[in-house]
Amino acid sequence: MTLEFLKKYEFFTGVPDSLLAPFCDYLYTSFGTSGKHIVAANEGAALALALGYHLSTGKIPLVYMQNSGIGNAINPLTSLINEKIYKIPCVFVIGWRGEPGLKDEPQHAFMGEITPEILALCGVKCFIIDKNTTQEELKANERVFDELLAEGKQVAYAIKKDAFASGAKAKYSNAYTLNREQCIACVLDTFKDAIFISTTGKISRELFELREQKALGHEKDFLCVGGMGHASMIALGVALNKKERQIICLDGDGAFLMHTGGLGTIAISGAKNLIHIVLNNAAHESVGGMPTMASSIDLCKIASGFGYKHVFKASDESELKAALSKAKGLNDLCFIEIKCALGSRSDLARPTTAPEQNKIAFMKELGIKPEF
Repeated sequence: MTLEFLKKYEFFTGVPDSLLAPFCDYLYTSFGTSGKHIVAANEGAALALALGYHLSTGKIPLVYMQNSGIGNAINPLTSLINEKIYKIPCVFVIGWRGEPGLKDEPQHAFMGEITPEILALCGVKCFIIDKNTTQEELKANERVFDELLAEGKQVAYAIKKDAFASGAKAKYSNAYTLNREQCIACVLDTFKDAIFISTTGKISRELFELREQKALGHEKDFLCVGGMGHASMIALGVALNKKERQIICLDGDGAFLMHTGGLGTIAISGAKNLIHIVLNNAAHESVGGMPTMASSIDLCKIASGFGYKHVFKASDESELKAALSKAKGLNDLCFIEIKCALGSRSDLARPTTAPEQNKIAFMKELGIKPEF
């Protein structure tokens, strides 16, 4: 399936997804990040941005996301743009992870099951596209969608794996040199007995792999295989209730930006046993590499502005070791930004333990007997 039917729209915003890689590559090679294409911090923000675009142009916006991001979009979808409120037409392009019948990661299973149903409950007409969808089928559906959009309704294309034909690949890069996996290894070596909460994507995969390489158990790690942007608040919940343990949050720049408001909650919490580390490669690398806004903003100033008293930045090995050493000696809430290069090992595996196993082992490490 080619992307031609989507090129008629003039404004695009969203959060990248690996199933939408050809579409994301098209957007970046065509528009970069500009007034016509904006990579939003989260899916709800993308929908609000799309609403503003429609109000000021009268035109129809296109919002793209992975189906896991539907949860972030439900608030503005149901309380602002729905036909019973402001009647804002919008086209969604949604990568369908966890499609029933296909093997996928556990975090996609439930949302994969309910994706068509949840869109229907929100009043969004859905058309499913796979690699066998014909141009005739697409044209017939476009006529239906155009009628619905003219009535101020919302429509969605649910994109199955390999539905879009690959085109020109976008090239993503940054100027940083530190290898992310080696940075995580350095953190592990510095905080051998600490409890780790790691964000979704490659950071959790690399943490798992490093434990395997070192022949260590995984009971000290809680892997946020889903729930992008929520690792820091999970870490805070643990830190407040296990004050005798050192808690490390391994975050990514995309996840950090997705729900930044949590920083204020962390800063005023009084948690002195939490170190919040952001591995910043200025990209959504786990889903293709499209850039985040993190290359043009100062994450340390953001953390400081929210109330973190101790902030550190590292862009080379010596700065990293110094920052980790200082943070370890403070026994207080700290924030560390580590600027990392793009890229990971080609043979980087995925966690081999099930989420429930992870939870049980983690809780036992904290001295808690799981009841279920």
